[in-house]
This record gives sequence, structure tokens and C-alpha cells, in this order.
Amino acid sequence: MTITPQELAGMIDHTLLKADATKEQFSQLCAEARDYGFAMVAINPYPVRQCAQELAGTGVHVGAAIGFPLGQVTIEDKVSETKRAIENGADEIDYVINITELKAGNDAYIEEEMSQIVDACRANGVLSKVIFENCYLTDEEKRRVATIAATVRPDFIKTSTGFGTGGATLEDVQLMKGIVGDKVQVKAAGGVRDLDSALAFIAAGVTRLGSSSGVKLVDELRARTAK
Repeated sequence: MTITPQELAGMIDHTLLKADATKEQFSQLCAEARDYGFAMVAINPYPVRQCAQELAGTGVHVGAAIGFPLGQVTIEDKVSETKRAIENGADEIDYVINITELKAGNDAYIEEEMSQIVDACRANGVLSKVIFENCYLTDEEKRRVATIAATVRPDFIKTSTGFGTGGATLEDVQLMKGIVGDKVQVKAAGGVRDLDSALAFIAAGVTRLGSSSGVKLVDELRARTAK
């Protein structure tokens, strides 16, 4: 598989989700996203307005993390948070499913939650991504969420928040992709810090990578292709 540094950058969600992140760090994040041509900046809802202003007209998207990182708020709260983030300038939404309800076998709840958030995004022309947090799920639970997603059709399903006990794995990507096929795209996130891993995920069918190491990944590919 051959990919250029520019193509790789266009698949990266440049991430800053730390609780102690400063406004200066968000400005740096936006500058890097603009300079490298990353797909979007992945941030919590509060700094959305700042980042949307700093990235206006650049083509870099602003992504808000909803119900993050635990997913343990009501559907109504997640939908409200989604709509407020969109009002403030977010044009991509990554939300965390309610794992408690999934483990209780309440697939109807998971489908209703997904449908309401995806509908709110569609109504505003905003991309939607569903975070599974696979480190806490059995393969059977992963299959159930992916099957629901194949029906509801969010834009992406996503492996992890990066805040759980584990991140993206090739096995999970292959499982997810095997169920949704071309109906829904797959995003790998959590622990994507080296170029070989990123390229392996892309070869497995991933079209977005969530990483706080985007600059490193692109610089490493630039150095490799320059040889």
C-alpha cells in the first residue's frame, strides 16, 4: 500500500482531550492542523467555539467529543450536548455509547441513542461517529453495536476513546469492518502513535485515525518517503 504524507494527514483527527489543556495549546493544535492538513481537531465541547474561529476557512473540521469519555449520561443529555456543540461550530461529532445498557442486553436503547444523535447530526450536515470503547466489550457486544450501526448508518464507528484500559487493535477493526462493510466507515483511535500501526489500520480498511501523535506520524512518513 502506498500513501503520501498529505493523504495520511487527511485521515488524521488531531486530538487534544486532556482535562488540563490550555487555550494556548488549543491554538497550537489548530495551527498544526492547518499547517499539516489534518482532517479535523478532536476536542471536548468547551473549546469548540475557539477552535472553530481559529480554523474558519481552512477546510479543517472541528470535532466535539460527546458524553466523553464514559458515555454515562442520558440520551437527552447527549443530544443536547451534540446540538450545543454544533451551534458553537462543531461539524463532526464523536459520542460514546452507553455501555451499561449494552451489557444489560438493551439493544433498543443503543439503537435509540444512536438514531437520535445521528439524526441531529444529519439535520445539520455534520458527520457522526459512534465510539464503542472496545476494551470493555466482548466480541459479541461489539458485533451487536456494529449491527445496529449498519442499520442506523452513522458516518463512522470508532474503536476507542483513548481513555479506557486499551485502544485500537487490528482484530477489532477487522471485526467491525466485517459487519458494516462499506455502509459505515471505521475510525481507529487510542494508542495510534507509530507509523507502522497507522498504516496497518489503513490497510485493514480504516479511513480515519484519532491520534495526538499526528505530527509525528506525518513527519515519520515524510522522512521515510524522502529516502
